[in-house]
Amino acid sequence: MSAAKWRRAMATGAVAPAVALPGRMQLVASSPERVRTRDGWPLALQRWIDGISAWQLAVLAGLVIFPLVVSPFITFQIGAQALALGLIALSLTFLGGYGGMVSLAQMTVAGIAGYAVAILGSSSAAEISLNWPWWLVVPCAVLIATVCAAGIAWLSVRTEGIYTIMITLAIGVAFFYLVLQNYSLFNGWQGLHKVYPPTVFGINWRDPLPIYFLTLACALASYAFISYIVRSPFGIALQGIRENPRRMESLGFNVVAHRVAAYVVAGVIAAIGGVLFVWYNGLITPGSVGTSWLINILVIAVLGGMRHPIGPFLGALIFVLLQTFAIDVIDRERFNLVIGGVFLAIVLFSPDGLLGLWSFARARLAQSRAGIARSSSVSIPSRPMSRH
Repeated sequence: MSAAKWRRAMATGAVAPAVALPGRMQLVASSPERVRTRDGWPLALQRWIDGISAWQLAVLAGLVIFPLVVSPFITFQIGAQALALGLIALSLTFLGGYGGMVSLAQMTVAGIAGYAVAILGSSSAAEISLNWPWWLVVPCAVLIATVCAAGIAWLSVRTEGIYTIMITLAIGVAFFYLVLQNYSLFNGWQGLHKVYPPTVFGINWRDPLPIYFLTLACALASYAFISYIVRSPFGIALQGIRENPRRMESLGFNVVAHRVAAYVVAGVIAAIGGVLFVWYNGLITPGSVGTSWLINILVIAVLGGMRHPIGPFLGALIFVLLQTFAIDVIDRERFNLVIGGVFLAIVLFSPDGLLGLWSFARARLAQSRAGIARSSSVSIPSRPMSRH
């Protein structure tokens, strides 16, 4: 059944046979209520609303209360940095976990947005920066980074596996050497400093509390958007392409177009994270887009779990905590050894990251409770007393 016939059946409400997708997924075209609920909400949105659990609300409440009970240093250094890095890693999680495309160029996309903010806005290099207003700089920076993400997709989506990783890594390294050696636009190895967020409504948005809530708002919006889109027809088709692209193509889906669209969505999220990250640091240098940061984003995504939208934020929190406090235990030069050891342990014991360990523990606990319930419900028959 082609994609056009499927969409036509969904629009007319005709009952159509189920289309078997790879793996355990099925895309079923039947009555109109499968697209919209009785209240008129889109089905994917209704599923997302129904999927909000008590623990998610508890986490949200904790994130709001967090900066009110900790010091400004923890709010700025741990909270804001982890949320900004989690946004960039979320773009990789969406590509890798739901699209099967592991891209090492997501920090490059974020760096392009960061450099665009510094060049179009204001920085220490007055001869380079254009001093545009912030409300024009931010959309232009996100747009430039998104267009570059689409260009990266055009080069890499026709490959799979290790070839995609190598192409995106080559693009990231090429951009690193470009900004390192170019002085007229990127100011070379010195980079661009004093790239601060604007003062809006009399609020300095680089203060710990404002920048934390700014990054939190962007992180929540991106998390909600990704959680919604993976339940939409596009997200389901993308997961089908992840499992078996040839079968999806034979069903009439444009595999290349879906992959490029996924890169564009991930590019927008990475660009927003890049803008927040350069505002957090107050500068952008070639070291911000170097090979180490390309790998760090992959490490963050894998630590949390590649198939969970909340995973990159958990991985970013672990990464930032180790980065901040590991110096009290070992030398700063040996920080990568600690990160490598934690990464190796997670990969060996839980390929699905820390959230995979949590899911495994919950499953074992549920099995043990079910076993106890079954054993308690079985009554042991009493033996009749013998008469002697």
